[in-house]
Amino acid sequence: MALAHWPRLGHILWLACLLPLAPARVAAGLYELQLTTDGPATTGAEVTVTASLVADDNGSLVLPASTHFYRFHWIHTPLMLMGKTDEAFSSTIRVVGNVAGNFPVTVWVTAANCGMCRPVARSFLVLPITEFLMGNLVVTQNTSLPWPSSYLTKTVLKVSFLLHDPSNFFKTASFLYRWDFGDGTLLVTKDATVYYNYSIIGTFTVKVKVVAQWEQAMPDAGKGTVQKTGDFSASLKLQETLRGIQVLGPTLIQTFQKMIVTLNFLGSPPLSVCWRLKPECLPLEEGECHPVAVDSTAYNLTHTFRDPGDYCFSIRAENVISKTHQYHKIQVWPSSIQPAVFAFPCATLITMMLAFIMYMTLRNAAHQKDMVEVADFDFSPMSDKNPEPPTGVRCCCQMCCGPFLLETPSEYLEVVRENHGLLPPLYKSVKTYTV
Repeated sequence: MALAHWPRLGHILWLACLLPLAPARVAAGLYELQLTTDGPATTGAEVTVTASLVADDNGSLVLPASTHFYRFHWIHTPLMLMGKTDEAFSSTIRVVGNVAGNFPVTVWVTAANCGMCRPVARSFLVLPITEFLMGNLVVTQNTSLPWPSSYLTKTVLKVSFLLHDPSNFFKTASFLYRWDFGDGTLLVTKDATVYYNYSIIGTFTVKVKVVAQWEQAMPDAGKGTVQKTGDFSASLKLQETLRGIQVLGPTLIQTFQKMIVTLNFLGSPPLSVCWRLKPECLPLEEGECHPVAVDSTAYNLTHTFRDPGDYCFSIRAENVISKTHQYHKIQVWPSSIQPAVFAFPCATLITMMLAFIMYMTLRNAAHQKDMVEVADFDFSPMSDKNPEPPTGVRCCCQMCCGPFLLETPSEYLEVVRENHGLLPPLYKSVKTYTV
């Protein structure tokens, strides 16, 4: 049983003997490896991976002065090694992937004279290899906007495809580009850069299909044509400058009447809209009103005026491109006096006056025995016999209650005659006695 532990003990003693040969700072783990690469790449293209040994505390430590103090160890299988370059504190390998996939690359550093010692630093990365072309679609415009992927309409766009080929693998290839601008326009070119002008606002996706073709030596000692393709796209948001604000609404209104004003914005949403009512048409200063977010090109303002006078709507709107001001003048008049307001009081007054007239008429008929009865009372409007109502009653009726009474006094008197019989005769026949 004790003999079984001797090999393990011997291994530990061997490592203890090698520790003095390692760098003094190794046990503290004061260094790290930084890996950089020019990948991803297409199959057959050469990829470069570089490992650099740096101090772990942002460079305050001083690396050893000896240029052969460390050794870099790489594992890159199944990638094919095309070359390796070692320097004092860095190492670079060039590899080629013949099949597509994601391949791990591992590297660690030990003391130069102790390959079995504990590593000073270790690192790894995953290198993507694809069968397709690699590159980026870049869109630029002379006007710079604050939002990503935002551009102006009716302004020329420059769309370019940038091929990722650090090893110059496609130096003998010819390229063909098929463009789709997302608005129904298709284009085929041999140039990697095109210029296009969108005339309408909206969000579009520009796409390009790239075809690379070249001749290459084949395993059977002949030559053949090799072709690689790639599909690339970019999203574009086309916007317009805010050219102005169209205001649709009344310019004359009465107090206590609800007013609606429609604002039509000549530009691209989203918008930040701010408005305020002022006695004069003056621009709005910062902080004078609270902005309202508007997601369309139209917005309705509602307001009810309580005091008459001259007013001006000061309106400010802005989008991510520009801002503009607009004004709308309006006159507010007092509300007109409506007859219905005084209809009930006037009707009550007229009823009381008519009752008083009837009372006085009956009283006079009872006491004036000497007056001659007028049997046939003419109720036509043009008759001079018709008694006119008092001036106060007539004026009040015409001013306040005209719409609620009969059109002419004769119609009213006709109703009175139907409801009240003729007055009793003022004279009685004289009886004759014979003596």
